[in-house]
Amino acid sequence: MRKFFISILCVLFCTIVFAQRDSILLVNAQWTVDTIDDGLLLKQVAFTNKEYLNSNQKITVLELQPTSVVKLSFAYNTTREYTSAMAKKHNAVAAVNGSFFDMEYHNPICFLRIKGVNVGENTNKNTPYRKYYQYGTLALDGGKPIILKTDSLRTWENKLQYADVMTAGPLLMLNGVKEEMRKDRTFVTHRHNRTAIGIKSDGTVLLVAIDGRFPLAEGMSLTDLCKTMQWLGCVSILNLDGGGSTTCYVKGRGIVNFPSDNNKYDNKGERKVSNAILLVK
Repeated sequence: MRKFFISILCVLFCTIVFAQRDSILLVNAQWTVDTIDDGLLLKQVAFTNKEYLNSNQKITVLELQPTSVVKLSFAYNTTREYTSAMAKKHNAVAAVNGSFFDMEYHNPICFLRIKGVNVGENTNKNTPYRKYYQYGTLALDGGKPIILKTDSLRTWENKLQYADVMTAGPLLMLNGVKEEMRKDRTFVTHRHNRTAIGIKSDGTVLLVAIDGRFPLAEGMSLTDLCKTMQWLGCVSILNLDGGGSTTCYVKGRGIVNFPSDNNKYDNKGERKVSNAILLVK
């Protein structure tokens, strides 16, 4: 029994030590920082020696500061379109892909309201309850994001008074409290490309794209994504659609991450999606 407790303590100690190492490494890394607009920064970093989370990672962050005139908005197409094309159509200064959708039928599979018009609803119509990836919601209040924890009932969003509402998930953290992760889904536990939005305590917004499915960009589990965004200062974090959909676009620069749909480690592999989150003036 004594050996058992000693082994448990050793595991806990190692976990804490490695977490501290990773957090320090992330914060002190040599990030490239570009000013996109007043109060909007593009930050990027790559770890190529398996030094971060015992893996190679390529991380792209759009940082929107509270004083910026740039605001968030949603875009949607009845037929799938590139995130970059939706951004150009609406003259956005930057954009990331949005929430989940049906690849065959193009429609959103999570609740989506844009300027007061409902264009998507939560699937799972055989029950009154929602899917696991529908347990978080992003609402916009005058272009400023609010992350909400959904009720279990599938139609809960209809009661929200916001003109712009996008459901996604899972919710990773709300007001500094981590949500419990499922351990029975590879969607959660395996490394994938990830897109997420986080809000800091001072109102700074982070739109994060984690590249994946490459030797030099292995992607993250949702647990690692939550840790990463928490170490970057976020107190509320919502996972968005990821995988081959993960895309980050900046006006004048094009695609600034490495989407994986062409199976090449470059910026040419963008996937057509149903909806996107835009940064507009």
